[in-house]
Amino acid sequence: MPLAPPASHALPADARAAVLAWFDARGRALAFRGTRDPYAILVSEVMAQQTQISRVVEAWSRFLERFPTVTALAAASPANVLRAWRGMGYDRRALNLRRAAEVIVAEHDGQVPRDLAVLERLPGIGPYTARAVASIAFGAAVGAVDTNVRRVLGRALGGPDGLAPTQVQAAADSSVDPVRPGDWTHAVMDVGATLCRPARPRCDECPLRPWCQFAGSPAPARSRSRATSRTAPTPFHATTRWLRGRIVDRLRDVEDASWVAVEAPIGDHDEVAIEAALSALARDGIVELDPGATRRARLATS
Repeated sequence: MPLAPPASHALPADARAAVLAWFDARGRALAFRGTRDPYAILVSEVMAQQTQISRVVEAWSRFLERFPTVTALAAASPANVLRAWRGMGYDRRALNLRRAAEVIVAEHDGQVPRDLAVLERLPGIGPYTARAVASIAFGAAVGAVDTNVRRVLGRALGGPDGLAPTQVQAAADSSVDPVRPGDWTHAVMDVGATLCRPARPRCDECPLRPWCQFAGSPAPARSRSRATSRTAPTPFHATTRWLRGRIVDRLRDVEDASWVAVEAPIGDHDEVAIEAALSALARDGIVELDPGATRRARLATS
């Protein structure tokens, strides 16, 4: 029989203990979880934004081999950082990470700041990444909210209807384990990634089942909470994101600052689409455009 929901929208201590015991036995063994270096943790958390963890593990090790310290990253050219970011997508993250390194070196003596508000002000570091770094690297009792955490806490504390957006961060902060905040951050993410999935959640295996209002609700109510879409997704190769990635990969293959002709077509994308993508990449600071030729570019040099 499920227990009554905590009135404060916070998981009780015995629920936290159950999640941590499950994590100790079943949590994902990921390479970047073996470090307490704040810089290495910052890199891993920026990489994990919008990217599957399986892709992050190899890229994280490769990136740290190239830029082992925050000082090394701050001193690198944007082009070299983008080359080291190959395969990760969302290339603006790489440039923001480099800019964050520059701020850390210039304003914090090369040490990743401990203060949550200061972390949030670093380029590209939003509330989730700042809280993840604060909890994992510095043991701060703050709750990092990503898609997985939002789903786990929303279901456990709010049932099929979930929690209101304004309640989620407060619930995460109230539910964090004060003794093991870093492990708690990893544990709730793992519950969401492996058990509390958007569709067909594995409630019978979940350590939160005795306290979960979603698991304890009738099946029809659980079914109503599943998001459905009647629109077929656009094939990835037809998207601007795919095109941008192919253009940047072509430029990555050139190790110097030479201009590269970006010929059409690329997949199903014609000259017009390529020129639009190049302009957008230039606005984002990822590439530079040759002022003397059409569709000639290189990775950003400064």
